Amino acid sequence: MGSTPAGRTLADVVTWVRRQAPDAAVLVLEGAHASHAFRSVADLVQGRVDHRRSAPDEFCREIWVALQRAVVGRTVAGEEVARDNAVLERGLLPDLTLRAGGFTTAFHYAPGRGHTLLGGDFCDVVRGDDGSAHVVMGDVSGHGAAAAALGVHLRLAWRTAVLCGQSQVEQLHLLERILTEERGEEETYATVVCLVLSPHRRTLRTVTAGHPGFLHRHKGEVRWVEPPSGLPVGLFPGQGDWRESEMAMPDGDGIVLFTDGLYEGRTGGGRLGEEGLLRLAGRLAHLEAQTFVDALVGSVSLLAAPFGGLRDDVAVLHLSCDEGGGA
Repeated sequence: MGSTPAGRTLADVVTWVRRQAPDAAVLVLEGAHASHAFRSVADLVQGRVDHRRSAPDEFCREIWVALQRAVVGRTVAGEEVARDNAVLERGLLPDLTLRAGGFTTAFHYAPGRGHTLLGGDFCDVVRGDDGSAHVVMGDVSGHGAAAAALGVHLRLAWRTAVLCGQSQVEQLHLLERILTEERGEEETYATVVCLVLSPHRRTLRTVTAGHPGFLHRHKGEVRWVEPPSGLPVGLFPGQGDWRESEMAMPDGDGIVLFTDGLYEGRTGGGRLGEEGLLRLAGRLAHLEAQTFVDALVGSVSLLAAPFGGLRDDVAVLHLSCDEGGGA
């Protein structure tokens, strides 16, 4: 365990033991208790008493109390850590609610790993000074706490870039710089899509870095949109070929962004894929925004349940242009 403690007092010894073995149950016996306990243990070890009989009741109670104290201490400490972690993670999650200026959001976010609120997928919504709506959706490669932490870095960097007035392409260059400086492994990258919906809600500008396409809801129908895509952020630093595309976005329309965890799950017919997701979305096209999102995720989860469920992070963000809120 290491060298014996320099101090000679009982407190010194107990402190030293706890430093060497912080999870151990510590039982301190003095005077008659100690002599009696050691004699009982020696008798048991040397076979002078029946092994089926317990040590004296008082000694057993002392051991039981020490063990309980250690277990309760670890439980309380673990609960405090879990509570603090939950508060921290909750504070790092964005508020995706947007119900102003003719826009409405609906969303679903679920990390693939249990006992956590954050995953490597990230998304955010920001209102511009001119009334425009800025949206980002991203997916950091890999899993675990490192991917989740990097996702938080990228989301906050994107939000800062938007508020500072950077263009969508400039935002991606900034995210790539942040990612390459903060990632723990050189092969880590992220797929990202950035959208800007004009203040009059007539056009949607998109820049994509290796991210999947999205769904466009228009007059009760759903279609798949695949904008021109450049390289994922950080895959080949400095070689990003990102460019902006534009499409019409009339009042009453909606767009649905998501990460690939939504359609990569296994189903009875194999991988669901983009076509399978589009078919499911088409059947739900009559539903309002949040109900549509919940039903889409629920339908995919139901199909994947017999095969292990959805094991990856899943992020879905629905942005609607409210009718009559455009001009």
